[in-house]
Amino acid sequence: MAEGRLQVGSMTLGMVQTNCYFVYRDDGRQHENTGDHTEFTPVIFFDPADKGEFIYKALHDRGFEVKLILLTHAHFDHIGGAEKLRELSGADIKTYRNERNICESVDNNLSIDYGRGYTIEPDEYLDDLDMIEAAGMKCQLIATPGHTCGSCCYYFEEGNILISGDTLFAESVGRTDFPTGSMSEIVRSIREKLMALPDETDVFPGHGPETTIGHERLYNSFIQ
Repeated sequence: MAEGRLQVGSMTLGMVQTNCYFVYRDDGRQHENTGDHTEFTPVIFFDPADKGEFIYKALHDRGFEVKLILLTHAHFDHIGGAEKLRELSGADIKTYRNERNICESVDNNLSIDYGRGYTIEPDEYLDDLDMIEAAGMKCQLIATPGHTCGSCCYYFEEGNILISGDTLFAESVGRTDFPTGSMSEIVRSIREKLMALPDETDVFPGHGPETTIGHERLYNSFIQ
C-alpha cells in the first residue's frame, strides 16, 4: 500500500490558548471517537500545553499513538501537559539544547508567575539542523532564537509543514520581553532561516491562525 500524505491535527489548550499539534501519516483509516482500536496510527506531538491525560485519551480514543514529543520552547504554556503525556505514552521528549536553562528554571519558563512552578527534563537535547525520524516521518529542527534563547521550529520537507511555535505568527512574531528574548534575534531568525523555506510552506504557530511562508513574506511588517 502506498504511503499516505502527512496531516496535521490540532488542539488548543491552557490559559493562554496554546495551539498543540500532532503530525501523522494518513493511512486511510477513519479516526473516529469510538474508543475501540486494535491498530493505532503513530504521531509526533508538539508542545503539550496542558492536561496531558486529556491529550493522551483524546488521541487514543481516535486511534492515535504518541511516539515522540517535541518542544518548540519551554515556556509554561507549552510544557504543562508534557510530563503526564510522556508518562502515559512512553514517548521521549526532545527539544533544542539551547533551551536547557528555560526547561530547568521556573523563573525563565514563567511557570512561577502563573501560580505553580514546574520544570521539564527532556530525554534528549538536539542540535540545530538535526534530522528527527519517528512515527514513519522525518522533520528537521531549525534553531530560531529570539522568543527565547533556545526557541526552535520543526520543518517537514515532505508536505511543506512548519511547526513554528512562538517564533512566527500570522503577520506577527513572538514576544521578546520575556527572559532571554531578543527582538533583533527573532527577526534575524525569521529572515535568514524561515524565509528560506518555500512560499507554499504551511505554518502552524503556537497561538492564533495558520499562515504560509509566502503570505508572511509579503505581509509581515516585522520582517520587511
